Order: sequence, then structure tokens, then C-alpha cells
Amino acid sequence: MDTEAQHTERDRSSESLAGSDERSRSVRFPRAAPGRRSAQGLGPSWRRTGQIGAACALFLFLVSTFVVQPFLIPSGSMEPTLQVGDRVLVNKPAYRFGAEPARGDVVVFDGTGSFVQEPPRENPVTGLLRAAAAALGLAEPAETDYVKRVIGVGGDRVACCDKGGRLTLNGRAVRERYLYEGDAPSRVPFDIVVPQGTLWVMGDHRGNSRDSRDHLGEPGGGMVPVDKVIGRADWIGWPLGRWSTVEPTGAFRDVRSPEGAHG
Repeated sequence: MDTEAQHTERDRSSESLAGSDERSRSVRFPRAAPGRRSAQGLGPSWRRTGQIGAACALFLFLVSTFVVQPFLIPSGSMEPTLQVGDRVLVNKPAYRFGAEPARGDVVVFDGTGSFVQEPPRENPVTGLLRAAAAALGLAEPAETDYVKRVIGVGGDRVACCDKGGRLTLNGRAVRERYLYEGDAPSRVPFDIVVPQGTLWVMGDHRGNSRDSRDHLGEPGGGMVPVDKVIGRADWIGWPLGRWSTVEPTGAFRDVRSPEGAHG
């Protein structure tokens, strides 16, 4: 009996069965192409990332709409308090629960009807994108939005200037230490009484600010309705080196409201 031949036949038979089993496994468990497997694995991850990003953007938009809105300072009208490129954080609920703007507050307001009689026209899509970017502090605010300091509230008599070259409020001279160095309180003389429900506002850089003084002869007389105030600028959030609160001023501490007026 040829044992060597039997061993050879068994070996071949084993190889044949092994090959058959391997092919069977390949049929039952097909191998995915490397590129396809990678795409399938990354798909859910990209979708999840997109969903998280959209949720974060929505959250920030809601916060900026109702709570705190970043506001990009586009000009030097409020120097040295606020500088070009600062992002101030506007406290929107500051005046929503019975409180009203006070003398010395730095406020952001919609100047439509007071500083701007007719808002500029723009493409609706472009306007929506710009508004969304501005709401996040990534773009300049609308051309109708302004940031100024409240000088007079309803009932106040604001005049400039007295013999000492100072602004007076209800007959009392005000020492405005927040003014830009070298600026006069005003080079334009005025003497006005602020109607109830409105504000008289001015920039800290009086020589570089278009404010209530520039609209005296226009409808509204340069007064800003209180209900047009968006909020109070309470913090400087960017750049990081400028992070601070917008310090309140004591310039109006000794000013008394006229009899029958609020403030």
C-alpha cells in the first residue's frame, strides 16, 4: 500500500475543504472597500457636528436677541471710553422691568426717526445676513444703530456752555471727566429742555461725534425716544486686552431734577 500517495491525497483534500470554507466565509461576510468604509464611518460624525454647530448658533442668536448682544464699535465718537473695534456687550433687560435710562448711561439705540429719518434700503437677503452677523458682533451694526452717553432725561434742561465753558444740567455745571482729552463740552451752543419719554445723548469725543446737537433743527429735535433704546453697554468683551466693565460716571451725582420731572 502506497502510504505516501494516501497522505498526499488527504493533504489535497484538506486544502480543497479549507479553500471552500474560505470562499464561503467571503460570501457570507463581504469585505467593504476602504474608501466606502471610511465614508460610512464619517457620515454620522459630520452630521452630528453640523447639528451641534447649528444648535450653538441658534443658542447664541437667542441670547443676543433677548439677553446680551455684542455690538461692534465702528467709529471713534465714544473715545476714550470705547475705541474703534471694541465689542461691547449690551445688556438688553436693563430697561425692561420698569427701569429707564439714567444720566451717564452708555446706551445703544435705534436712531430711526431721530438721527435717521428714513432707514437706508438694502437687499432683503443681504440685510438678513448682515443682521445675523451683527447680532453676533461679527459685523458692523445697522446704519441706524448708535452708541452714545445719556446726558439729559425727560424734564432736564441741558445747556452749553456756561462762563467756565462747561455743560450745565438743570442749572448745575457738570464736570465731564470722561471727555476725550482736549475736547470742549461743545463747540455748538444750545439750550434745550428734554421732553418726557425722550433722551438727549452725546458722544464722549465731542469733536468727532454726530449726536443730538446735530439734529436740533430736524423733526424730533435730536431727542431719542426711550422706547428706541436697545440696551445699556455694560461690558467691553473684546479684544481680550480691553476686557472690562463700562464704568459708571459720577458726573451727574449732584444734579437735581426739576420739580415735577423724573430722573
